[in-house]
Amino acid sequence: MLVHPNFDPIAFHIGPLAVRWYGLMYLVGFAVAYVLGRVRIKQNRAGRMTVPIFDDLLFFVVLGVVLGGRLGYVFFYKPGFYLHHPLEIFAVWQGGMSFHGGFLGVLLAMWYVARKHRLAWLDTADFVAPLIPLGLAAGRLGNFINGELYGRVTDVPWGMVFQGPGTGALPRHPSQLYEFALEGVALFVILWLFTLRPRPAGAASGLFLAGYGLFRFVAEYFREPDDFLGFLALGLTMGQWLSLPMVVAGAILITWAFRRR
Repeated sequence: MLVHPNFDPIAFHIGPLAVRWYGLMYLVGFAVAYVLGRVRIKQNRAGRMTVPIFDDLLFFVVLGVVLGGRLGYVFFYKPGFYLHHPLEIFAVWQGGMSFHGGFLGVLLAMWYVARKHRLAWLDTADFVAPLIPLGLAAGRLGNFINGELYGRVTDVPWGMVFQGPGTGALPRHPSQLYEFALEGVALFVILWLFTLRPRPAGAASGLFLAGYGLFRFVAEYFREPDDFLGFLALGLTMGQWLSLPMVVAGAILITWAFRRR
């Protein structure tokens, strides 16, 4: 049995400003995506994407992730609470970001930039798809450092005791690390290798959708459901219900892409 180190969520201070590990992980994720994007452009695997367009795209993607992630959490997970406490929506330092909301924000950002620069939307999405997973991995590390989004009680040898409220001092799956490995590292390797060769428009985007949805669906079986939601219909969690449409949409997009070619 392992014990979570109970890291200080604040990495360091700059005067009165507290810089938190979770925020740093977001910065790491965006930085890694930027480096990978520049590599793809340099290797001529980015279609009509150029460095100036990519800089513009990254700016709006950051906005999409932050605004979409927060609003997604508000509307998908706790709409009743925020309806009665609207000012709490801006209290992002208290936590509460939704991947699925952030994903919708990224889709909107890509649509806007593609239209602005007269690029094909699917080509833009295919360029972005391999850049996302390592950013997700960084976010999951942030969850682990914070000791949040921990897993269900278990008796496996690597079960970890988290010290936050509601854990019961019982060994649990370190589900943040499972998601780090699946949604982050494994999905990145799959997408990066897949896009080393030319693929029909939409194929990489479809693979990202299906891959993330599947990995997230599996990981949710080890993750403790949100205490204010619990299990929903068919014993599934909110994360699983939000991931199922991604798997279906991804499979349809992959099939359409290869048949269209």
